[in-house]
Amino acid sequence: MIITPAQNIAQASRAPERIGASGTDRPRKIIHVDMDAFYASVEQRDNPELRGKPVAVGGSSLRGVVAAASYEARKFGIRSAMPSVTALRKCPDLIFIKPRFELYRSISHQIRAIFAEYTSVIEPLSLDEAYLDVTDSLQEAESATQVAKTIRNRIRAETGLTASAGVSYNKFLAKLASEQRKPDGLFVITPRMGLAFVETLAVGKFHGVGPATEAKLNRLGIRTGGDLRAQSLAFLKEHFGRIGPFYYGIARGIDDRPVRANRIRKSIGAENTFFEDLTEFDAMRERLQPILDKLWRHCESASMSGRTATLKVKYADFRQITRRRSILAPVSARSELETISLDLLSSIMPMRTGVRLLGVTLSSLSALDEGSRQMRLGL
Repeated sequence: MIITPAQNIAQASRAPERIGASGTDRPRKIIHVDMDAFYASVEQRDNPELRGKPVAVGGSSLRGVVAAASYEARKFGIRSAMPSVTALRKCPDLIFIKPRFELYRSISHQIRAIFAEYTSVIEPLSLDEAYLDVTDSLQEAESATQVAKTIRNRIRAETGLTASAGVSYNKFLAKLASEQRKPDGLFVITPRMGLAFVETLAVGKFHGVGPATEAKLNRLGIRTGGDLRAQSLAFLKEHFGRIGPFYYGIARGIDDRPVRANRIRKSIGAENTFFEDLTEFDAMRERLQPILDKLWRHCESASMSGRTATLKVKYADFRQITRRRSILAPVSARSELETISLDLLSSIMPMRTGVRLLGVTLSSLSALDEGSRQMRLGL
């Protein structure tokens, strides 16, 4: 008998999902770990004078952007990706700290080593966030809740930083749970709690529902998980297309997505926002150099490169365009990447208005050829 996706969702709605990481018929045990204000907390840890003060990691210039904000800064409404001038308007006493990404990356690796002592099924989402499937934990005597407690305690003891964690039977609910007791908290959503927890939650709090989707849901009279659950699968497909079945499922506390230990990276990129608008090709070529340097360092550290290069241009009026080129084999050298990027830039010259941001991304990724790497390094 063939079971359709709709039938599968209907079956799942009658009982919590019960397929574990090993394929056994039992509830999955998922932990979502999220470091608390990671970059800012590292800076406060290393400089006691910053503790208890509003701190933003990022650039303080007119074109700067907040990469991370301490909880003291968040009280003023400051958040990541906010323009620095806006952040300073909200909090004139805000202290800006230059990012130290190599240090953040090193600490992230230290934290992931802790995770690996409890499960091999780890899906990093960023330097400060990851899903863990502990259905088949390497520490068999411990429950998922106990594993989460132990991991948080070890992170604090070994790094001097705090993490919040959520525990549940799927990724969607584990993510929601980790947000309930921030900072430095732990929250568990059991299979019996799942449906009721989602029912009263505002749809804007759902992970994956951004402001535009929230506004659309609200226009349709859908403001809570209960409102969303009241809609038919056909209705959600009609208004939201392929994502409709996902909304149908999460409104019922259902999320079949596995924790992907070997999630494939889709692209590697770097970009920069400039203090002044650029209009001349030579100036843009000069400003592209550190962007290309950073991107190629990422490629070499990940031992990956790509066949498709994309140039991103954001104008002074915030209008944005992209230009891309695909080649037969992955880009093999930084010089090749520069040639392609400058060709793409030349194709849109002259500029009718100033440029405030340039970025370059490589996609269609594959392993970087070791022979080519050694030749470039002079080995």
